[in-house]
Amino acid sequence: MEDQLLDTWSIHNRTNLYLLDAIAPESLKDVPASKGRSVGELFAHTHNVRLMWLQAAAAELMADLAKIEKEKAADKALLHRSLEESGRAIEKLLRNAIQAGGKVKGFKPHAVAFLAYLISHESYHVGEIGMTLTQSSHPLDKKVAYGIWEWCVR
Repeated sequence: MEDQLLDTWSIHNRTNLYLLDAIAPESLKDVPASKGRSVGELFAHTHNVRLMWLQAAAAELMADLAKIEKEKAADKALLHRSLEESGRAIEKLLRNAIQAGGKVKGFKPHAVAFLAYLISHESYHVGEIGMTLTQSSHPLDKKVAYGIWEWCVR
């Protein structure tokens, strides 16, 4: 079961990276019609929330990780690298929590719920990203829009 849970997180993270890779760099500055975070800021927020949880639950896993400031949120290479790194750190956090009886420090009820929480939170923002790109006349290519659901190939 541990391998399946960790694989689920890895697939989810690769799907986020697949989405980021499909977005034109200039579209990272797109903002929704209702204002709010730009596309790049949504990706940065995803990374930064991961860091928040790492700080609370396993600060030792943050050694080489840094928050992405708003001014850097349009740097596609930085976003990609940061999401890869924070994704690996979250995987370690999950592995350690599962092996230690299923508890994540600062989160109730258990590690499986924590995994679901992270995926739910990040998927909400994936929807915002798709909506923002559409509103900005830069919709996702249909292959990519459907591709984020193809977990069996990610």
